[in-house]
Amino acid sequence: MSADPLNRAGTPQRSTTSPPQSGSGASAIEVRRSARRRRTVSAYREGDRTVVLIPARMSEAEEKRWVNVMLDKLAAQESKRSLGDAELAERARRLSEQYFGGWARPATVRWVTNQNTRWGSCTPAEGSIRLSHRLQGMPEYVVDYVLLHELAHLLVPGHGPRFWRLLEAYPRTERARGYLEGVVAAARLPHVPGARDE
Repeated sequence: MSADPLNRAGTPQRSTTSPPQSGSGASAIEVRRSARRRRTVSAYREGDRTVVLIPARMSEAEEKRWVNVMLDKLAAQESKRSLGDAELAERARRLSEQYFGGWARPATVRWVTNQNTRWGSCTPAEGSIRLSHRLQGMPEYVVDYVLLHELAHLLVPGHGPRFWRLLEAYPRTERARGYLEGVVAAARLPHVPGARDE
């Protein structure tokens, strides 16, 4: 399985997009068929969608089976990449060094399961940073943005102009904020019974 979008075998003959399978972690699944692809199936994440590349000759039943197999493989890969608390603290240290000259020095950085309305929190007096477990499995740039947001609070407690100037150093701030806003908006969408059966 290739997670590299440049490792595509041929131009797609047909491309279909469908709603996500439950637990897929993406908002859409795009299947691209290629006449040049003979036996291999691969998948990768592209923004908020999952792209599955299959041979053009596959039946609809084989397509459905392979899409599920590839979604499971991607989910397994992503869950292995989840950072533990020690790795999260090391990542925070590197980000502080890279973007804040090492000035933001948290005493603790950890995942928590009791934050369902915020992505992260910081207690500057204690030097503690907590990230919501809901971020696990999200793209790295999103986790990095939330870490940087909380690290910035160690230097500037509020959300004034000085705080936002600090975050301007991170080039993916707007993209990460947009991603998180999309996750929040998607969670508020009403469930339409039977919509997935169409």
